[in-house]
Amino acid sequence: MKLISWNIDSLNAALTSDSARAKQSREVLATIIDENPDIIAIQETKLSATGPTKKHQTILAEQFPDYEIAWRSSQEPARKGYAGTMFLYKNNLNPTISYPEIDAPEPMDSEGRIITLEFDSFYVTQVYTPNAGDGLRRLAERQVWDEKYADYLVSLDQNKPLLSSGDFNVAHKEIDLAHPGNNHHSAGFTDEERAGFTNLLNKGFTDTFRYVHGDVKDVYSWWAQRSRTSKINNSGWRIDYWLASNRIADKIVRSEMLDSGERRDHTPIVLEINI
Repeated sequence: MKLISWNIDSLNAALTSDSARAKQSREVLATIIDENPDIIAIQETKLSATGPTKKHQTILAEQFPDYEIAWRSSQEPARKGYAGTMFLYKNNLNPTISYPEIDAPEPMDSEGRIITLEFDSFYVTQVYTPNAGDGLRRLAERQVWDEKYADYLVSLDQNKPLLSSGDFNVAHKEIDLAHPGNNHHSAGFTDEERAGFTNLLNKGFTDTFRYVHGDVKDVYSWWAQRSRTSKINNSGWRIDYWLASNRIADKIVRSEMLDSGERRDHTPIVLEINI
């Protein structure tokens, strides 16, 4: 099975805008299509509460004719057009779809951050983890989220093994970002967030990229969009992950980043596994 995860930062822009960045986004979508994955997980869709419009659905059907769609958008009391997740999965698959809430601090549970696909012998779930925010104003709530999300994955893992993907909004170790010394108090690299991710892995899950590649350096999944030189200089962060239950880690075939060209922000991550 081949699976791809990508924080798209606005599905609407990627599908309908004529901006230079939107054109770059469509080139990334073309790369994903060429990979012919069984499952595609998309974060930060930024769609309205009613989900993809008819125009969006038409474009998606044209570009992904062999896929079904499951989506979840931000709902009140959360902000409109914020966060949101989507799965596209091959129409020969027949998962049971759930949209779990994890008793996180509001409005996090209302922001459309988790979708789970259940198959006969495993789960595939995706997450768009809340950012700790400017000035770490949301760090306390983020810590609660991390605990609740870890508990949720454990509850799945007790039934059958799982694959968890998404934008986890944390660089786990110093090797996972270009400039760790300058960022120990930055959202995504605080001691608290890193400890939360360590706690998650310690509950029985494997960082598939590190499992395959070990301590390879200078490989990232995100480059600051506001910095014109972030990607040129490879001043990136690895904050997007495919995790697997420890007991199926030996089935991993491939885990890596896909090339997103000149487009800054997130790049897609791919996992191949014999499952």
